[in-house]
Amino acid sequence: MKKIFIPVFALVLLGSCDILDKPPLPSISPENFFQSADDAEAGLTAAYDALQGTGLYSQDLITVGEMPSDNCNSNNGDVASLDRISWTPTTSQVYNIWRDSYLGINRANAVIKYVPTITMDEARRKQILGEAYFLRALHYYNLVKLYGGVPLRLDPTESGEQSVVALPRATVEAVYTQIVADLTAADGLVPAVNANRVTNGAVNSLLAKVYLTQRQWGPAVTAANKVISTGKYSLLTSFKGLFPAENKAPETILEVQNQGNADGNNILPDLLLPSPPATYSFPKFNIPTAELLQYADTASYTNGQLRPNRDRRWTLIGRTNAGLDYASFVNGTSSSANDRGPFVYKWPGAPNAFNSPDNTYILRYADVLLMYAEAANEQAGPSADVLEKLNLVRTRAGLAALTPASPQYASKKAMRDEIDRQRRLELAFEGERWYDLLRYARHNQAEAGAHAVTALDIIQQRLNRPDANYLLFPLPQAEINNNAQLQQNPGY
Repeated sequence: MKKIFIPVFALVLLGSCDILDKPPLPSISPENFFQSADDAEAGLTAAYDALQGTGLYSQDLITVGEMPSDNCNSNNGDVASLDRISWTPTTSQVYNIWRDSYLGINRANAVIKYVPTITMDEARRKQILGEAYFLRALHYYNLVKLYGGVPLRLDPTESGEQSVVALPRATVEAVYTQIVADLTAADGLVPAVNANRVTNGAVNSLLAKVYLTQRQWGPAVTAANKVISTGKYSLLTSFKGLFPAENKAPETILEVQNQGNADGNNILPDLLLPSPPATYSFPKFNIPTAELLQYADTASYTNGQLRPNRDRRWTLIGRTNAGLDYASFVNGTSSSANDRGPFVYKWPGAPNAFNSPDNTYILRYADVLLMYAEAANEQAGPSADVLEKLNLVRTRAGLAALTPASPQYASKKAMRDEIDRQRRLELAFEGERWYDLLRYARHNQAEAGAHAVTALDIIQQRLNRPDANYLLFPLPQAEINNNAQLQQNPGY
């Protein structure tokens, strides 16, 4: 909120030389802040600003989306518990994601509560409310997929009263019901075009993701198709052209906007790159696994040439310093950031440490195409429709289009495996893999053997036991200590 409220305090302090002769002004709270259309805009900006929190899209939410998965290795102590799947209620990422998600929820709640009381243009009011509903839904979706049922706070917490902040956990079903309700409300309020902000394309993209997580295949197809049928989105010709993310229309649907100033609001390049090119880096933090590096289609490799026939997505994944083999890099004792083994080049670096100007993707069109293909395949098996969406992603990557004669078309399971593969390759290190693996594990609980690899398989590898408790994060211990109504997840 500081970006919004510091100027207000500055005006109070500097606007008059006899300020000390006046009675004390009341503290600025949401109730007395939201007075004008400008205040409504400022409140919404603050709600967007929360997405840049270190617990969310500038660090931890993305890190957790990759680090426990089969995409990553790490020898860095800052994330050892994620890499080993040994997190506890006091692990920093467990707390940071919870904290920053509820900060964003509280800011969205303030907009939703107070903007209706302001005298302003009605069309603009509706749009602001729609964007706030979307942001609240996004935060609750991030929470429920990691922690399970969480407290549903639908009003701003304007006091520290325990009756206001100490809420019990809602059920998973209740949280998803609220998410769908918020997105449904947003869909009728936000526009089709809204530069760098929420559109109905973003609303329906997130809705497709929510339905896919719940295994509601028909609604997921419908939501994804609403995005596709607008005709407003398409894939860029070059996969490499997507990075760095800088409002890359017509593929981008929603990004976190970063400025690269002194706020320390985007640390991702420093987590993924050695130094240089990053200004500062965490050595051996997010290392692509050897298995991931060999995951591309190798059938048409040309011996003696670097990458002419390989999956084009590999131009941004797996760059390696000549002479440093993978095992020596991962297992070596040196902690120097200049030990350049394989790394990810989707975010090419920050001019100032922790202050990359690169945006962070929340939703992009390739993800929507793959969600459509997955849901349609689960609903009715392989079809020309599924192939069409999948082939758009494959051919952009330089792979041959599949046909009904392809082995991937032989069964629902074969097509599912190919879609899983393309999601992994397309979205690698964008913070999706672990969440996909969690989704696959829940699918396998309902349909044994549906997915070849799930989060439970990774847990088995890391812990030598298939401990399903680790399919959920624990609740942060600090929250348990402060709220007697919260019950910890099993196993923690």
